[in-house]
Amino acid sequence: MKSTWYASFRSFLRAVAGAALGLSLGLLICKLVGESPLKVLHVLYQSSFGSGYDFGMTLFYTAPLILTGLAVAIPLKGGLFNIGAEGQLTVGALAAAWAGVIGASIQSPVIAVVFATSSAFLAGGLWGLLPGFLKARQGSHEVITTIMLNFIAAGVTAYFTLYSIKDPVSAQAETIPLPEAFHLKPFAAFNGAPMGGLIFFLILLAVGIHYALWKSSWGYSLKALGENETAAETYGISRGRSWMSSMFLAGGVAGLVGLVEVLGNSHRFKIGFSADYGFVGIAVALVARGNILGVLPSAFLFGILQKGSASLDLETDKITRDLSYLIQGLIILGVSAEDLWGWIWQLVRRKK
Repeated sequence: MKSTWYASFRSFLRAVAGAALGLSLGLLICKLVGESPLKVLHVLYQSSFGSGYDFGMTLFYTAPLILTGLAVAIPLKGGLFNIGAEGQLTVGALAAAWAGVIGASIQSPVIAVVFATSSAFLAGGLWGLLPGFLKARQGSHEVITTIMLNFIAAGVTAYFTLYSIKDPVSAQAETIPLPEAFHLKPFAAFNGAPMGGLIFFLILLAVGIHYALWKSSWGYSLKALGENETAAETYGISRGRSWMSSMFLAGGVAGLVGLVEVLGNSHRFKIGFSADYGFVGIAVALVARGNILGVLPSAFLFGILQKGSASLDLETDKITRDLSYLIQGLIILGVSAEDLWGWIWQLVRRKK
């Protein structure tokens, strides 16, 4: 147990060092193009934490990244690389909106939110289960099938939005607005930013998944499969069941992005609402090194970059919001530099 925690702590330190290196290189590039790194940091800080509204919006950007980061990290434990969180969250968001349409007579906010949450999770989970099934039964590579399903999800949700539950009085590609009972209430301290108690639910969700992976037989089977597929099957672990269950859970978690956007913000489904949350979630999971709890600070970091960079166009002369994408890439490179950090760690140990 001690060695496990030691390895986890060392992995965390490497991730922090990689993130710091990526951020430092990004600021160095700012210096080279003639912009003050301190000014860039100040703009990022003020835009992310300068007011209650700014902090609320930072959490609003963070929330979907927690979910998509988890959607990638969960099957990664079993050796699967889920590239389909974008499609899974799209299907889940539409299901949440559809629940609001068919449940328009529901008066209780608790029942309404539970109904929408269940619908979003089930829809996203079934969309994630499909590539898991193809992997388990046909040997189809999950990277290919999940990428393909992203495009299919975009087409299917667009069809149902435009031809089944479209708002007839709106010129936009969006569904009928949800009844009041389906609205998630934001915190007053955030001064209008669409974020409330949902952020605590997402933190508890991450903790619960982490606990399940470490304390349940399902989690043990999934991790054993990811470590050594042949050995796991030799000891009776079902490869198919583990893969399908992990992809179902991952898709369901990604589908809960619908709560953030549909119930918490626009109160309807809009085609193209996602700011590539599913793909940024891949970066979140990689920076977290597949660690479930590590997804939380990783998602918060990317949320800061997404929210804070919005002000760079206005507050700086030579830097635009595209800097955030550059920093994200450098952070990923810094965290993924396994050999570099392993070499540095060995040097430190030798000196000691």
